[in-house]
Amino acid sequence: MEQIEYLNSRIPQNSLNYYELYTSELTKVKELKKELEISKVQSQTYARELKNIYQHTKFKRKELSSTNLQLVKYASDLRKTISNLKRTHCDLQEAYKDTIHRLVLASEYKDKDTGNHIARISRYCTQLAEFLGVSNQEINELSYAAPMHDVGKIGIPDRIILKKGRLTEKEFKILKTHTVIGAVILENSKAPILHTAKQIALYHHEKWNGTGYPHGLCKENIPLMARIVALSDTFDALTSRRPYKPPYPIDISCAIIKRESEQSFDPQIVDTFLRNIDKFTEIKLEIDKNNDDQIKQEFYWSERDLLN
Repeated sequence: MEQIEYLNSRIPQNSLNYYELYTSELTKVKELKKELEISKVQSQTYARELKNIYQHTKFKRKELSSTNLQLVKYASDLRKTISNLKRTHCDLQEAYKDTIHRLVLASEYKDKDTGNHIARISRYCTQLAEFLGVSNQEINELSYAAPMHDVGKIGIPDRIILKKGRLTEKEFKILKTHTVIGAVILENSKAPILHTAKQIALYHHEKWNGTGYPHGLCKENIPLMARIVALSDTFDALTSRRPYKPPYPIDISCAIIKRESEQSFDPQIVDTFLRNIDKFTEIKLEIDKNNDDQIKQEFYWSERDLLN
C-alpha cells in the first residue's frame, strides 16, 4: 500500500489515477456479471414459460383439429338432414297440389267441354293479379285456389250442368247453390290456399252492383280474389265451347265484358284486363294449341245470351 501511495505521489497531478480507474472498471464488471446472472435467470424462466405455452398450444391444436373434424361431420349430417327435409316437404307439397287438382277434376268431370279450363283459369287469374300488383304469396295461393271456384258443381245434377238451353227459374236456383256447396266443401281448413279457395267458391258470382249471389255483396265488399276469378271465369266461358254455346270471338267477348264493367265486374279490373288483352289471348292460344275441343265453329249467339 505504501508503494502504491509512493507511486501515486510520484505521478504528476494531471496524470491518470490508474488505481481509481481499475477499481471503477472492476465495479462495472461486477455489475455486468450481476446483470448477466439476472438475465440468465429471466431467460430460463422465459424458456420454461415458452415451453409450457408451446405444449399447451400443441394440445389445443389437437383439440381444435378434433373439434373441426367433428364439426365437419355434423355439417355433413346436417346437410343430409336438410336435404331429406326439403325432399319430404316437396313431396308433401306435390301431394297437396295433386289432391287439389284431382278435386277440381272431380268437379269438372261431368262437363267434357271444359277442356283446359283448369289451366286457363289459373293462368288468367295469376296474370291478372300480377298486373293488379297483388303480392307474390297471394298470387301463388291464387294459382291453386282459382281452379276450385266451381268445386261445388259436384253437387249439382247433370241435367242442369249439361243442359243446352236456357235454365228454368227453378234450375237456376239449384245451380246457384254450387257457391254454398263449394264453400262447405272447402271450409274449416287451416291451409291458406283452401281458405282463399273457399272465399272464391262462395263469392265469385257476386256482382259489383250488388245483384249477384249468394249474398248480394257489392263493390269492395266482394273479396279481391273473387273479383279477379269472376272476370277470368267469364272470359274463359265466353271464349270456350260450352254445352249451350260455341266459343265466342275475342272481340265479342271483350265487348260483353266491357258492357258489364261497373255492373258485374270491378271497373279497375276490367280496365286492366282489356288493356292487356293481348297477353290473355296469348295464354289461351298457348294452352289450347293441342286441344281439339276448341276447334273453331261458326259464331252464333246462344239461347241464354239472346234472352239476357
